[in-house]
Amino acid sequence: MADLKFSFAETFLCSAFAACFAEFCTIPLDTAKVRLQLQKKAVGDEVNLPKYRGLLGTMATIAKEERLSALWKGIVAGLHRQCIYGGLRIGLYEPVKTLLVGADYVGDIPLYQKIIAALLTGALAITVANPTDLVKVRLQAEGKFPAGIARRYYGTLDAYYTIVREEGLAALWTGLGPNIARNAIVNAAELASYDQVKQTILKIPGFSDNVLTHLLAGLGAGFFAVCIGSPIDVVKSRMMGDSGYKNTLDCFIRTLRNEGFLAFYKGFVPNFTRLGSWNVVMFLTLEQVKKAFQGELYYD
Repeated sequence: MADLKFSFAETFLCSAFAACFAEFCTIPLDTAKVRLQLQKKAVGDEVNLPKYRGLLGTMATIAKEERLSALWKGIVAGLHRQCIYGGLRIGLYEPVKTLLVGADYVGDIPLYQKIIAALLTGALAITVANPTDLVKVRLQAEGKFPAGIARRYYGTLDAYYTIVREEGLAALWTGLGPNIARNAIVNAAELASYDQVKQTILKIPGFSDNVLTHLLAGLGAGFFAVCIGSPIDVVKSRMMGDSGYKNTLDCFIRTLRNEGFLAFYKGFVPNFTRLGSWNVVMFLTLEQVKKAFQGELYYD
């Protein structure tokens, strides 16, 4: 991140704004990713083709059957999530790094310390934000209902209320185990790799702390995050979208047995497109907003 010094409150506000902006811009890709991940392979039936095929095909199908606005399903819960999760994971990252190496540390912080800091902040942030993630996935998972079939949820607040009423308060933390694992790992891949890639690029002659550097570092962060976190992301989406699984291990074993290892990389292209673009938008926005706080907004 930028070398400017910020309080936790300032960093939280900057991070929450940047994360929410990135969420709004890229949630259609996330909706397509969730639908692809929740689409199960028909066992013993090669005649029925899958409903959703590829990123653009999935988005086109959703827009055709459910209207264009359906691609932004779960956006309110998504913004709730990013305000809490995005603000906490990024806002706490620098303080935790400093805590690990000591306030008097001079020089480049070792990569493993960055990874540990990001793992801790990712786990803590998603523990607080899990209910918002659950509601977002449930809303995104809903497709077009046949005539005469009532919708399961009628909006974000109704989803929170219905889940608590029908499944209990603890149900809002359904899938917390894989969600902590997924978000801790993805957060480490994103923040630590962005930090490291940016630090490496800035040592190359001709590069400076500008938009190109932030763009390259953001793409690198998104790629590492998808490669490492995709299997956990699939399990998390399935557990949150389908209450038929007993636990994380049951979901993992049944998915592996019924659909094979590649099922854990379902939606890889839309997931990378989503996370790659999300990271670019988020980090570019974050760096600009931080500089705006210092009256140094730039356009290079």
